[in-house]
Formats: sequence, C-alpha cells, structure tokens
Amino acid sequence: MRRPTLADVAAVAGVSAKSVSNVLLERPGVSPATRERVQAAVAEVGYVVNQAGRGLVSGRTGRVAVVVPMLYQPYFAEMAERAILALEAHGYTTTLRIAPDIEAERAAVLGTSTPDVDGVIICPHEFVDEMIEGVTLSRPVVQLGGKPIDRLDCVVMGEREGAYLAARHLLESGRRRIALVWNSPDGELPSGDRYDGYRQAIGEFGVALDPSLYASGSDWDRRTSGYEAMVALLRSGVRFDAALCVNDAIAVGALRALRSHGRRVPEDVAVTGFDATDEGEFTVPSLTSVSPRKPEMVERAVSMLVERMDGLEGPGRHVHTGADLVVRDSTTST
Repeated sequence: MRRPTLADVAAVAGVSAKSVSNVLLERPGVSPATRERVQAAVAEVGYVVNQAGRGLVSGRTGRVAVVVPMLYQPYFAEMAERAILALEAHGYTTTLRIAPDIEAERAAVLGTSTPDVDGVIICPHEFVDEMIEGVTLSRPVVQLGGKPIDRLDCVVMGEREGAYLAARHLLESGRRRIALVWNSPDGELPSGDRYDGYRQAIGEFGVALDPSLYASGSDWDRRTSGYEAMVALLRSGVRFDAALCVNDAIAVGALRALRSHGRRVPEDVAVTGFDATDEGEFTVPSLTSVSPRKPEMVERAVSMLVERMDGLEGPGRHVHTGADLVVRDSTTST
C-alpha cells in the first residue's frame, strides 16, 4: 500500500505543497484557516511526518538526551523515566544515556556521545563547573539535581531542607545519638547540603557533633554499601539510637544489617532515607524518607529545556525545589 505524500495532503487541503511544508515545520506567516485545512488533510489521508527529513530542513531532530549515571539506583531510574515521559508529552523523542564517570558525563554534555539531539537533561553524579569551563555548548543543557553550575539552567534539590527535616524528626522523637550513614570517602568528614541540614538540626537541640557516628560504604548508590557501613558501625561498639542515611539505597542496606544483627527498627534504632523511592514503601519496616518533590523537579527541568530549544537566551537559571518528610514505620513505634 502506497504511503500518503506531501502532495496528497496538499491536494486534499487545496493548497500548495510549500504551504503544507510551512505548516508541518511550524513556520510563521501561515493563516489560521490554512493551518486548520492542512492539519485536517493530514489526518484525513493519514500522512506521517518524516522526522529525518524534517530534521534536515529545520536543523532540529526532535530528540533529547536524558543522561543518568546508572539505573541500578532507584532514584536515577525514576528520574530518567519521569523525564522521558514528560519530554514525550512535549512531542520529543529521547535517547537514554548512561554516563558512569566524569568523562562520560562530559562527553554527553559536549555532544561527542550524543551528537543527534537538540538538548540534554543531565542528572549528574560527578559533573562540575570545570568540566565545561571555556567550552561553547552547541545545544541547551539543563542540570537536574546535583551541585548547580552557574552557566547552566539547573533544578536544585532541597537537600539541606530535607536532611534538616529528617534529623529534626529523629530528635523530636527523643533520639540523640544519630549516626550518619554517608557517602564520604574513608577518612574524610561528611560535607555538603545534606550534612549542613543535619548539623543545623542537632545544633538547635544542643547535640554535639560526634565523628565516631559517621560511617560510609564503598559505593553510596548500592544497598550493599549501606549494609557494609552499618555492619562496621555496629562492630565499632559506638552507641547510637538512630541512623540518618544519605539515600534510600543505603538505608535499605542499613535496615538489613540491623535486622541481621538483632537490632529492632525503630525500637532500638530509627532509620531514615532520602529520595522517597517506591522501594521504601515495601521494606520491613517501611522506610521514613525525604521526598525531594521529583515530579516538580522534572517538570521544571523539562520546561526550561523546551524554552531554550525554542530559542530563549540569557544567563543560566537556577530553580530551587523544596523537600517533604514522608514518615513511615522505620521511625515510629506502634
């Protein structure tokens, strides 16, 4: 069966093929009446736009790269899915790119590994200012989470607020020896916005910082790392009655370690995570966690990228989203 052509659409609409092309490429100067006739004709004959040819004419591919460091971390898998679906709603197809290290992130942003896209949304793991210093970017890039970069549009997660809410929740329940199951390299003290939120909360309650309560695993995105860190903390003999975990993956591992060592949660040790992934609803006990408002984060990132791809210019914009505490059984005794 012959596929309908541009000429078929033009014949049904009673306009020239050039007018049909102008409508399909969304060029200005087309009257509303003509645009309506062409769109009706497209539906009537079943014409399908050739995206490759359209890209050659318009200089755009209609494709966006979504870049994440991995998919085994539930947070990044969820953010990738949300971004793909949100971009699809705007009429864009997507390329999902896994960038497990600094060089892969840089290649995705600069375009060497993503040459056929109109824009990039990156959920960074290592990405920092210096990686694109002095480089002219060939297409819009929006950073979704992570430490903001001045020259890029960024959605900044409410990390400090979230950690503060989690720590304050533990303190208000009577906990005072709050362990940090964190992502600091061995021998280094914790740092960053989440740590600052923790420090603010315990300071308000007059609790002193205690480095003996800090524990870290080999990879802060894996459940096994949370297990390793918690086992090391238990074997150290340090006394603690709560654990503030840097993310849900770490918290899931910590819960397993506590259970296997005979510690009751939350009676002996209350546990919190961060990211409010679906997995936390199904742990035993269910996991109290911080929600960084992921739907809002993705919505704002996609909106900013679409605006840039439509021609918006100007300095990088930073949008700060908030955080909410989702209280579940891991911190509340029944």
